[in-house]
Amino acid sequence: MNYTLNQLRIFVKVAQNQSITKASEELHLTQPAVSIQLKNFQDQFPIPLTEVVGRRLFLTEFGKEIAIAAENVLNEISAINYKTLEYGGKLAGRLKMAVVSTGKYVMPYFLSGFMSKHSGVDLIMDVTNKSSVVQNLENNEVDFALVSVLPKHLKVDRVELMENILYLVGNDNILKPTKTMNLKSLAEAPLIFRENGSATRMAMENYLSSKHIKVSKKIELTSNEAVKQAVVAGLGYSIMPLIGIKNELKNNSVNIYNLPNLPIRTNWNLIWLPSKKFSPVAKTFLSYIIEQKENIINTQFSWFNSYK
Repeated sequence: MNYTLNQLRIFVKVAQNQSITKASEELHLTQPAVSIQLKNFQDQFPIPLTEVVGRRLFLTEFGKEIAIAAENVLNEISAINYKTLEYGGKLAGRLKMAVVSTGKYVMPYFLSGFMSKHSGVDLIMDVTNKSSVVQNLENNEVDFALVSVLPKHLKVDRVELMENILYLVGNDNILKPTKTMNLKSLAEAPLIFRENGSATRMAMENYLSSKHIKVSKKIELTSNEAVKQAVVAGLGYSIMPLIGIKNELKNNSVNIYNLPNLPIRTNWNLIWLPSKKFSPVAKTFLSYIIEQKENIINTQFSWFNSYK
């Protein structure tokens, strides 16, 4: 056998996604390049690693065993690289995070300075809804998680990063609401929600419930970006975090409506399990956040003040 590290990486990524298309996207390679390397890798084994059933790709039982072994090899290679950097006096290793969907507008600004300073650190950041983020943390699959609503069933330690502000938004140019948006007109309007498990959806539902508003027309979408684009297109109104609509407010493609008890104010929290055994990378990152968070907020999020 004469397989390469590149073939191992490609096979592991295909195994994780069970899709050549998704693997090629994550690896930034063309589909033909991934298919060729996958074939070259599989041809070195007497037993098939994958099978196609109903146009879907699946791992065989043997393929699953090889995928586990290949991932272990790649992890050992990474460990060698990290040890080499550490021996040279550099901070090296992986920083693993889970971030709620809207947090993708927040967390990169708290990471960029740290990642620039420590070139030996690799970042793995899973961006998903709140339920999955909390599950990742509970399963000890990540070092930190970013949430706006603290989990009630799980004891965590935290650093409060910055305020999270949610407004009712729509597009006047298309929706042409009455001169004054009020609770009655909101009840009659099409409303756009995030999926179940989203903290933004929970905040919106709690607000509507507190005002005894029964939704007459409901649209449900599975990402903050999808909700934003639907609002811009005039499909309806939604309660959205200010952090995600900066450009749309600037170009007047969304408008903010002032209603009783709005905006909703929460906080972005970086959380972790109290029993977590921090790696040197995670420990250094936490110290960086505590020392630099005010400077980052003042530098990157001063535009918030125009809408508070």
